[in-house]
Parts: sequence; structure tokens; C-alpha cells
Amino acid sequence: MKKTYIFPLFVVAVAGLSLQKSASMKLTNYHSREIKNGGGSAPGRTGAPEESDCTGCHTGSVLDGANENVLFVVDGATSVTQYVPGSTYTISLAMSSSPAKKGFQATALDASDQMAGTFTAGTTTAINGTTRKYANHKSTSNTSATPLWTWTWTAPATDVGDVTFYVATNKANNDGGTGSDQIYLSQHTVTAQTGAGIGEKTSVLSGMKVAYDASNRSVVLNFASLSSGEMTMNFVDMNGRSVFKSEIGFAAVGDNTHKIQLPSDLKNGMYVVHLLVNNNTASANVQVVN
Repeated sequence: MKKTYIFPLFVVAVAGLSLQKSASMKLTNYHSREIKNGGGSAPGRTGAPEESDCTGCHTGSVLDGANENVLFVVDGATSVTQYVPGSTYTISLAMSSSPAKKGFQATALDASDQMAGTFTAGTTTAINGTTRKYANHKSTSNTSATPLWTWTWTAPATDVGDVTFYVATNKANNDGGTGSDQIYLSQHTVTAQTGAGIGEKTSVLSGMKVAYDASNRSVVLNFASLSSGEMTMNFVDMNGRSVFKSEIGFAAVGDNTHKIQLPSDLKNGMYVVHLLVNNNTASANVQVVN
């Protein structure tokens, strides 16, 4: 007599559906973890006092970011190491290694570990947090296509002493997961500018701006000088290395404009341009791209 085994087939079918559902749930959960911090981390991941860091979500090594995290406090077109209370600055942050997938979070604290000043988001950044504010990458600025993150910092209204920017960056391995990433922590301190003449421009060189001309791979320097003399320009990369130095002519008293051809083998990236005229200096940032 021929027997039909319906029940085992039913069990196999149910088991198959169960496995398919389980795989679907795992896939959904995986993607949920993957995009969780695509638009920036939850507050409190900078490695600042009483905070954790990116390893709260990413499993990876925590490393010294002194050479990886390059942060500038920019006043107009000039990098500064002092702040004028109540003034507004552009904060620029880059990763010197320019990884394919990356992220960051930063905050600014005074000596009492209180939020120092306020943050305003830029086109490549988002701000979150309550008592402490945090600048973060966005879902559209977490790749090498964005070489520089920028946001605005308004300094405290009064002199609160040194302000320290705490920065955590994530050099992700771009495998779509959260494992085996490299987390870089760094601190960057600016001091208060106080005393008579605060906010006045007394330097011999002032208002320097540097623009990059991609059509012929050159830079244009615009600045005002209170003295005349021979000029020297020095290009410094994000690791502090001088990569191009040149005597570029004669500065006149008053407004100056000078165009300088760059070497053909100069790599794309962010640089600090130092100008020297009769032992007087001025600096500005410029980004070189094809």
C-alpha cells in the first residue's frame, strides 16, 4: 500500500519559512545598526571628561589622534590660536589620512568642563546635544568626497580662559558594518585674547586671503602690508611638513595681489600658507584640488 508523507513536507516548509523570516530579521537589524550613526553620533562620544567615545557603537581601536585630526579655528581667512570673547569663528576639521568612510564628533569645553560658547551647523555638519553641544558629520559628508567638515563656533561672551575642543574621528573600514574601525581622539586648545586693544588689527600684514585657481594650478594671495620688502611663501601640509617654499617677489605698502604657480607634483589636500615679509608673518588656509 502506497503511503503519502505529508506531515514531514509540511514541517520542512514551515522550517524554511521560519529560516527565511529569521534571515530577513537579521538583515533588517544589520542595516539598522549600519545606518544608526550615518548622520552623526548620539551626544557624548568625543572622549571629553565624563564621556565615552565612538567605541560605544563601533568595535575598534582607540588611537592618539594628534596627527590624524587636523582642527583649525579660523577668523576670516586666518587660523588663530586665541579667541576674542563673543566673536564668531569657523571651525574646520579634516582627517589627514582621508579615509573612504569616516565620521566625527566634537565639543568645546572650558576648564570646568562646561560648554564654552555655541555651535551652529554648516553644510557638512549637524549639531545635537542639550547642555553640551556637539558637531557631527552628516549622512552626506561621511566619505572622502568631503575632505573638510566645517561649522561655526561663537566664543563665550566673557573670558573663560582656555577652551579645549575634544574631537573623536572614526576611520571606518568601509565594510558596511561597525567592526574593526579605528577611533582617533584628540584635544585642541585656544586661549582668550584679553587686554587693551582687543580685537584691533595691529599686525604689519593683515587681511590675507588665499584662493586656489584650478585652471592653471596656482594660488592668488591678497593681503595688506604696512611695510615693503621681499616675500617668502611656505606651503605646510596637515602633518606640519613644509612641502613647497618660494621667494615670490616684492611686497608693496598697501594692498597686494600676487599669483604663484604651484609645483605639478603637489598633492591635493588642505594646506596652511605662511607669508613672510621682513620678519612679519601672516597665515591662511587653502584647499588644492584638481
